Amino acid sequence: MRIPISAALFLAASFAQAQAPPAEAPDWLSATTLPGIDFTGMTAKQKAAALKSLHVENCVCGCNMKLAECRIKDPACGDSKAISGMVLEGVKAGKTADQIHETLINSPLAKARADANKILSDPVPIAINGAPSVGPQNAKITLVEFSDFQCPYCSRAIAEVQTILNAYPKDIRLVFKQFPLEIHSEAQLAAEASLAAHAQGKFWPLHDKMFLNFRKLSRDNIVLWAKESGLDVEKFKADLQSGKFRSAVEKDTKDGFNAGVQGTPTFFINGQRYNGLLDLKSVKGILDAELKK
Repeated sequence: MRIPISAALFLAASFAQAQAPPAEAPDWLSATTLPGIDFTGMTAKQKAAALKSLHVENCVCGCNMKLAECRIKDPACGDSKAISGMVLEGVKAGKTADQIHETLINSPLAKARADANKILSDPVPIAINGAPSVGPQNAKITLVEFSDFQCPYCSRAIAEVQTILNAYPKDIRLVFKQFPLEIHSEAQLAAEASLAAHAQGKFWPLHDKMFLNFRKLSRDNIVLWAKESGLDVEKFKADLQSGKFRSAVEKDTKDGFNAGVQGTPTFFINGQRYNGLLDLKSVKGILDAELKK
């Protein structure tokens, strides 16, 4: 939502614009720094090699721009950030430009974008060890959810997910992965809080309270709900204050980007991103087919 400016400010801004030519967008071909891309620790030679690849490799978000161009013109693009990270990792590992190119075009993210029109994308690896889960450990179907505690759509999805779990009590295991969106001011804090609760065996009680009250997320309220959920509140507060679970949330988010997640909630059925409506009627045929495999 925009905040209106006063007439005086508006006139001053108009006068300034009249006196000076419009600012040009940064030249992405000559830029040596890119939004959200950390070249720290790289040698000058490595950085030059990385920039060369970033100038020629394509973003996969559908913008038809090169990676460096997309980072400059659309710094909020998660795809260009994730793919650029793969470029830097490849350069640091000593890979050639051709090897980096092969890594990028065969990455789960690139493949996910290519299969965006399929109801089920090709399977991609998703790390789930240690993540909060519910359902049989040996279930034939693993349903992975990337979610944001401040997302209204994620809150609404809870009832549908529970209906699906109730319909397949012996066959589905739900795994929760963090994907806090930057547009939600309290989502990162809530994600870290949920993992602090998970460390005390209370993930799902706090999960339910935060989603039920997703419009009221704040540090004070989360601590109150943690107490109501039976957590050791002093330990919980200390874990939040220290940022103990920040890196775990960041890893989940990176896993999501690499798997092709663009928004929340996003679900994967046995590693295959599901691109349809999430309700029992819509997904039942797919689940039954998975059970027959």
